[in-house]
Amino acid sequence: MQYLLIGLGGFFGANARFLVSSWAARLLGANFPYGTFLANISGSLLLGVTLAVLHDRALLASPQRHFFVVGFLGAYTTFSTFAYESMQLFQNGSVLLGVLNIVGSVMVGLLAVVCGFWIGRLL
Repeated sequence: MQYLLIGLGGFFGANARFLVSSWAARLLGANFPYGTFLANISGSLLLGVTLAVLHDRALLASPQRHFFVVGFLGAYTTFSTFAYESMQLFQNGSVLLGVLNIVGSVMVGLLAVVCGFWIGRLL
């Protein structure tokens, strides 16, 4: 059942991301990835709010969490999970690991995109 809930949430999350991106491109133009930026920031905000609410009500393993946190927000943005995990590292006193996660993810992710683009052009 949890896989069905995650998949259903993912369906809605992916479509929500598409709608946000399309709306942002129409409204603000395509010179900057406004849609991705908005999805990442709003997804991070929603993840923080949702996990705080579920945690305070001891519902961390609930079906709602599978649907919304893993499915919807997972498809809407993986950036929200990255932001939450980075926050957790800082809160647990692992400042160096938090900085390493942030800098490493951004820099290595950018390098991976460049490498992937290069490999794709070779194919």
